[in-house]
Amino acid sequence: MNTPLPLLISTPLLVILIILAVILVAFIVLLIIGRRMQKKQEAAMPDIRAGAQLYSMLIIDKKQMKLKEAGLPQMVVDSTPKYMRGAKVPIVKAKVGPKVVNMMCDAKIFDDIPVKKEVKALVNGIYIIEVKGLRGGLAKPAEEPKKKGLFGRFKKNK
Repeated sequence: MNTPLPLLISTPLLVILIILAVILVAFIVLLIIGRRMQKKQEAAMPDIRAGAQLYSMLIIDKKQMKLKEAGLPQMVVDSTPKYMRGAKVPIVKAKVGPKVVNMMCDAKIFDDIPVKKEVKALVNGIYIIEVKGLRGGLAKPAEEPKKKGLFGRFKKNK
């Protein structure tokens, strides 16, 4: 008679181990893909900076919006990969000369861009790379004071 081999691991534990293994593999794959994309962006940055120009502009509004809803030219939306069209990107609405234009900006500088202020921006096409204050520099947003913990409330200030 053929008897099945006894399972050394119970069925629920086996299922959990398989799920954890799949999650671990997915995490490693995403990590590798993220590093590749970061290297591509870093390699393209000198080319972007080479063609950049300095413009004086009045920032009207800034938002995180989906690429389709941002009001960017159709050519920009068509040239974007399909999986990225639904992703939210930093969009800045600015008045450059007599025109009001929607522009994309670097995610690193999005928080530094002041609203309703005039700035000098380093721009390549519709992509804002860097922002400098025109009058008086850029005011950094005020950081919220760090909350005190339970024991920090009772300590005396030295």
